[in-house]
Amino acid sequence: SATERASVVPEAELTPSVNPPTAEQNVPTATPQPVADDSHVIEEADSIGKGGLKAKYKDNIAAIKLLFQLEREGRNSTAAERKTLARWVGWGGLKGVFDANNKQLATEHQELKALLNDEQYKAARASILNAHYTEPKVVQAMYQALEQLGFKGGRVLESSMGIGNFFGLMPKELRKDSQLFGVEKDEITALLAKHLYPNARVTHSGFEDYQVPAEFFDIAIGNPPFGSEPIVDSDRSPYSGFSIHNYFFAKQIDKLREGGLLINVVSHSFLDKMDTRQRSWIAE
Repeated sequence: SATERASVVPEAELTPSVNPPTAEQNVPTATPQPVADDSHVIEEADSIGKGGLKAKYKDNIAAIKLLFQLEREGRNSTAAERKTLARWVGWGGLKGVFDANNKQLATEHQELKALLNDEQYKAARASILNAHYTEPKVVQAMYQALEQLGFKGGRVLESSMGIGNFFGLMPKELRKDSQLFGVEKDEITALLAKHLYPNARVTHSGFEDYQVPAEFFDIAIGNPPFGSEPIVDSDRSPYSGFSIHNYFFAKQIDKLREGGLLINVVSHSFLDKMDTRQRSWIAE
């Protein structure tokens, strides 16, 4: 099956996986059979990413509570419920709710600590460095570029997918003729993505632990994490030790077939960095 179902566990036991995915878990052993696509489609009326800080916080809390309910009940989300899940924006722009000394957000801080267990709270707090929302108009422009370059469908990778807005905004014809693969390090976010896009193969993992053969994908698209911290993988890849942003670029390229396309949001620090070694490897 091309669908990896989220495990059904009590709210208090919803803790991160400890074993990295294997190649066998990620790579289909046969051509996927056509199935009804219940995946969410993001529309302008959904007002994704709209509202102030407290409105976005409330949207995140509503999505988490609904996710826990779906997991307890062991069922898929309905179309109406997916609209609630899709309003999740992550914690990158809401770091104040993790500050116990922030008086303006004291109520929100206590509510979040009560809702999540210790592991979930630590993971959420750690995600504020890299969990940043991508504007729909940016995603749509990237797909327009892909279409102009002649992409008609194939195996699509999003290496840091969040809840999958790049999947939700994918043009209908492209999605119909594509197999979607997403990787997300934060467990709650990955579970949200699985409920939103049940026909996609969503893997809860750091990208450095994600195992698929080289030259497997036709397209890699997304908004990779920005930062200077090095990423080291167990594969001893030639890009192990690259800064996180450059690592994501390099590994995506490694997993693209000859003639495949990489289309990512890029940082000025990648383009302007005085040390050219990582950029030269990627260019080559």
